[in-house]
Amino acid sequence: MARTDRLFRLLHAMRILPSPVTAARLAEETGVSLRSLYRDIDSLRAAGARIEGERGYGYRLIEDIALPPQTFDRIEIEALVLGLAEVRHMGDPALEQAAASVLAKVAATLPDRAEQHLLHAVSQVRRAEPRFPAIPDMGTIRTACWREEALRLRYADKDGAVTERTILPLSVVYLDSKMTLLAWCCLREAFRMFRVDRIREAGPAGTSFRPRRAALLRGYLAELRAGGGFAARAEPAHNEPT
Repeated sequence: MARTDRLFRLLHAMRILPSPVTAARLAEETGVSLRSLYRDIDSLRAAGARIEGERGYGYRLIEDIALPPQTFDRIEIEALVLGLAEVRHMGDPALEQAAASVLAKVAATLPDRAEQHLLHAVSQVRRAEPRFPAIPDMGTIRTACWREEALRLRYADKDGAVTERTILPLSVVYLDSKMTLLAWCCLREAFRMFRVDRIREAGPAGTSFRPRRAALLRGYLAELRAGGGFAARAEPAHNEPT
C-alpha cells in the first residue's frame, strides 16, 4: 500500500473509531505494524493534524488536515445527527457504515464547541428493530441504479408466485413501511414499483440504458402529473408496489 493511501486510511480510522483508540487497534484497522503505526502518527502530526494521546493510552483526532473546516449552527447539527441516525436504522449495513463515516468526517471538521454540540445532540433515534429487513442484493441494486444498467430479477408477487423480469432500475424509494424500487419493467412495458423485500434474486443483465434514463424519468414524472401526482398511487398500473 502506498504511504499516502496508508496515511489517509489511518485518518479515516481515527475519525470513525471510538476515541481514545489504542495504537494496537489502529494498527489492526490499517494493516500495519505498531512500529509503522507510530511513524505514521508522527508524520500526520508533522503535516498539521492535531492528534492527542500517546503510547499506552490511546489517540484522538482533534483537527483533520484532510478535510476543510465546516460551519453549522446548532439546529443544523441536530438535523445532521437526526438524519444520519435514521439512515443507520434503515436495516442496510452499507448505509449504516456510510452514515457513521459521514458523521465522523463532519465531527472532524467542526470547531471544538460545535463538535461538542454534535456529540451531545438532543435529537436521537431509537428503534427496537431496523426499519426495513436487510436485503442481500441491495448493493447490486444500488450499483445498477448508479451505473444505469439493466437488472434481471426473480420477483415474488403477493401470493408468492415468482416471475423473472428484466428491469431498468431508476431509483430506490423509501415509503413509510416499505422499501421499493422504481423501474421500467421490460416484461410489462410500463413503470413499476417493486417491493424490495419480494426480490428473491437480482443480478446484472449486462446492458446499459444510460441513453434512456433521462427520458424514462421525464416520462414517469409526466405520468405522475397526469394522474394527480402521488394521489395516483392507487393505480395498480405503476404507482403501487407490485
